Amino acid sequence: MGPRGSLRPMAGLLAAMTVSLTGTRVSALALPWFVLTTTGSAAQTGVVAFAEMAPYVLVKALAGPLVDRVGPRRISWAGDVVSATAAGTVVLLHALDLLPLGALLALVAAVGAARGPGDLAKEVMVPEAAERGRVPLERATGLLGVTERLAQTVGPAAGGAMVALLGPLTGLVVSVVCFALGSVIVAWALPRDMGHSAPAQEAREGYWRRFGQGFTFLRGEPLLLSVVVMVGITNLLDAAFSQVLVFVWASESGQGAAVVGLNSSVAGFAAVGGSLVAAAVAHRMPRRPVFFVAFLLAGPTRFLILAVDAPLWVMLAVFAVGGFAAGFLNPILGAISYERVPRHLLGRVNALRDSLAWAGIPLGGLVGGAAVVAAGLTPVLLAGGAAYALTTSLTGLRPEWRQLDGPHRQGPPAVPAPHEGADRAGAAGAERSP
Repeated sequence: MGPRGSLRPMAGLLAAMTVSLTGTRVSALALPWFVLTTTGSAAQTGVVAFAEMAPYVLVKALAGPLVDRVGPRRISWAGDVVSATAAGTVVLLHALDLLPLGALLALVAAVGAARGPGDLAKEVMVPEAAERGRVPLERATGLLGVTERLAQTVGPAAGGAMVALLGPLTGLVVSVVCFALGSVIVAWALPRDMGHSAPAQEAREGYWRRFGQGFTFLRGEPLLLSVVVMVGITNLLDAAFSQVLVFVWASESGQGAAVVGLNSSVAGFAAVGGSLVAAAVAHRMPRRPVFFVAFLLAGPTRFLILAVDAPLWVMLAVFAVGGFAAGFLNPILGAISYERVPRHLLGRVNALRDSLAWAGIPLGGLVGGAAVVAAGLTPVLLAGGAAYALTTSLTGLRPEWRQLDGPHRQGPPAVPAPHEGADRAGAAGAERSP
């Protein structure tokens, strides 16, 4: 399995995720602006955005058995290569003036379809990378959270600056470079035996049987199911807030889009700080109180502060505290899953978990918009904050949440000898969650 205590796999995985996620964030800004500036059509811009995200969600949901069967390292490398090739083809065809809308949609769909399994594969390798480096799971998932928060905060800012200074095509070129660099890092930094393939008895099983095993396992884990339901509801509320409510508030209050961006930046950088602290100390903290206090500080407060017409400095303070608290959530959520899901089932279980937890996101904007039309902004903000608080607090009263600090919680497992890999992965009682 490689040298004991080696941090190279963890560092390489985080580096690969950083550049790949940054490429995704830059592309998410550069591509719509590229379409809008070259076609002048908002409708075509929306169609292109859908063409990327729909394959991302769908293929990621279906890719779990393939990731478990083929191995996450191979899928991660292939996903980055396909993404770089498809995005590079967009740039090349546009330069040659040979990019009709149909070809653009196909290439964008290829990028989305490759990113989904590629992102899933990198997530699946986290527990083994932590294990090889003797890193506690909360610290590993905290570092993963730092990576994601930085990409979400810095990527759009850098992409926006490049698009403004050099044009949208430059942003796409940067995305191509990021995706290609991600594949190089995976090939160079991650050992060839990284990522357990399926146990021998699964090699003869068909795709749909393996897919069904993910459902069966998830159905038998009350804590994971409870997390999926809670996160699914809060994701819907978050989507309504970020896609509709905050922009209606900016318009009606006269604060404008600049304050929306300022709030988002403050929360984003505070979340990076929270993730760094969580990576350092979360493995020593009691999970259950930290988790639910962090959710209460991160979620309902944003709705309520916009509803009461507070001064700008108070609003920024609330977004900063909420962002810092949010930095503690993903390390705990990730550690739950890594601890509870057997290694050879990680791909299929995490794919199903993510797709169920994200199911409400496409509906968030529709629900938020319809609610504002029916009841007005302030009542909807107050109701959204109350729904968020009730969802997170009442869920925590269920008995399965006592398992959060229960027998599954443990330090990083011992690194097995090379010949123990598949058997140990198949026999492990559990390892991870949403």
